[in-house]
Amino acid sequence: MGSLPQLVEDCQGILQLFSDGSIFRSNDIHFPMPLHHDATVTSTDHLFHIPHNLHLRLYKPTTSTTTTFPILLFLHGGGFCVGSRTWPNFHNSCLRLASALPAIVLSPDYRLAPEHRLPAALEDAVSALEWVQAQSRAQSEVDMWQGVDFGRVFVVGDSSGGNIAHHLAVRLGVGSPELAPVTVRGYVLMAPFFGGTVRTKAEAEGPPEPMINLEVLDRFWRLSLPAGETADHPLANPFGPNSPNLKPIALDPILVIVGGREMLKDRVEDYARRLKELGKKIEHVEFEGKQHGFFTNEPYSDVANKVLQVIKNFILMNSN
Repeated sequence: MGSLPQLVEDCQGILQLFSDGSIFRSNDIHFPMPLHHDATVTSTDHLFHIPHNLHLRLYKPTTSTTTTFPILLFLHGGGFCVGSRTWPNFHNSCLRLASALPAIVLSPDYRLAPEHRLPAALEDAVSALEWVQAQSRAQSEVDMWQGVDFGRVFVVGDSSGGNIAHHLAVRLGVGSPELAPVTVRGYVLMAPFFGGTVRTKAEAEGPPEPMINLEVLDRFWRLSLPAGETADHPLANPFGPNSPNLKPIALDPILVIVGGREMLKDRVEDYARRLKELGKKIEHVEFEGKQHGFFTNEPYSDVANKVLQVIKNFILMNSN
């Protein structure tokens, strides 16, 4: 009788990988925040990719006096390995974005690692935007698109979603011509999850955050990158040894937001500095004393109100 499979990787019990290659995903997750309800926003789920059975959640303000809404594509975090549009932290964040900006918010799921390693998540984000493109061509036939401006699309990515947002910016280029008549105007990267084989000061010296430490970060890269690759892979490290030269690539405006006590802080600061040195239009905003997930975990807090104002200003500046 053979021995039982051994636990190889454990993401807080939510995702477990065993020595025989089998994977366990738990639906019994004890979230530290309740699911919020907002009567001023409606939400509906839509299938956007039939072959992979991927859905997105659409949020639309119902009481706003705004005549035309921009579209925000919200890409959730989770180290490419966990997360869903249905998780309370992401659902609550999208409600808040929709009501406060106001805007149409689309929150797509994407295939997760290790079952689907990168670049699967990036490909699914592109598919979500292609779904928006298809909707733009049939907007007169669908009531939910009334008053929506397909020429003002912004991509908002949280953590691993911020990583995806960067790669979308590089892939789509200025004005996202392949998505016409949809036009992406800018990208908001909230503590984008970037990596590298050389530790930054914040990573090496900490202190670790309640939910994030070096072990967690390394595990996410082991599980999500193509097998055998390191954190200097181009999908992890935008300025790694084999990453594309971004100098000749024209990019839409980028806003990066990070907390002052995040382990990812130094990588985000370095990313913004390098892009600025390359002449890209990038804004870097740091919120002192805040840790990873400070917006998505508490989207109705005082600091979240400040984040929303920064995002609103970014949208206004890049809407013409």
